[in-house]
Amino acid sequence: MQMSDGLSYFLEGSNGKGVLLVHGLTGAPAEMKMLARQLNRKGYSVYAPLLAGHGVDMATLTRSRWQDWLESVHEATEKFAPYTDKTFAAGICIGGKLSMMAAHQKPDSIKAVAIYSPCFHYDGWNVPHYYWLLSPFIELLSHIPAVARLNFSETSALGIKDERIRRMMESMSAEGVIDKFPGKGIAEMYRLGKALKKTLPQMRTPTLILHAMEDDLSSPKHARYISRHIGGPHQLKWIEDSYHMIHVDRQRQKVGDYTAEFFEANNAPAHA
Repeated sequence: MQMSDGLSYFLEGSNGKGVLLVHGLTGAPAEMKMLARQLNRKGYSVYAPLLAGHGVDMATLTRSRWQDWLESVHEATEKFAPYTDKTFAAGICIGGKLSMMAAHQKPDSIKAVAIYSPCFHYDGWNVPHYYWLLSPFIELLSHIPAVARLNFSETSALGIKDERIRRMMESMSAEGVIDKFPGKGIAEMYRLGKALKKTLPQMRTPTLILHAMEDDLSSPKHARYISRHIGGPHQLKWIEDSYHMIHVDRQRQKVGDYTAEFFEANNAPAHA
């Protein structure tokens, strides 16, 4: 079976275990490659699939819904299964929320989850104030055609504190990364967050929550909310000297180490 097709990314490992890596909103599998290589060096097979609606342009993304993104994770988990005896999942921002939802819906398929920089709405220190003002109304506003057609630029830092890595990530548009957030996409992110919040108390999958104290897009309060409300075993760890994209920023090595350690400690079935 061809795994590294198009923009998706696959590396076969040696320890019989695999990690599904789920990118964020407007992102692409390319943003998961550094983490993928680190986990692969530890023996894991890794697979970073392309989410539905992503990798093309804003018009294509706008036509997708969060349920389509979630179905992409389910499909990728099934496609990945022949390569691993046990599958874990890790994701950045919406990728983490989608990983949690997929593991909850099919606990026999994903044994533990690591989520990076969870975000229900953009409210970090580098987000313009009008984002904050619009966030509570984004779902309602998305039904207004003129508003639904709006798009929002990335913050100047691109979620990355390290300037060298930031420059490298700026060149990723050729690898499927979209440089603006469509209004309808942000509304779908909000709807995904609402669905997750309703489900958190019933979730039993072991979950690692990693969040930067200096996150420029997502306040640390989102990580604290998940930690307080999730029903299953979990750990919350803070990452220093990084912004939103902790899996590629200055402490990416620590993020990979924390992830592998958590998965090694949680080899039992998620519903046990």
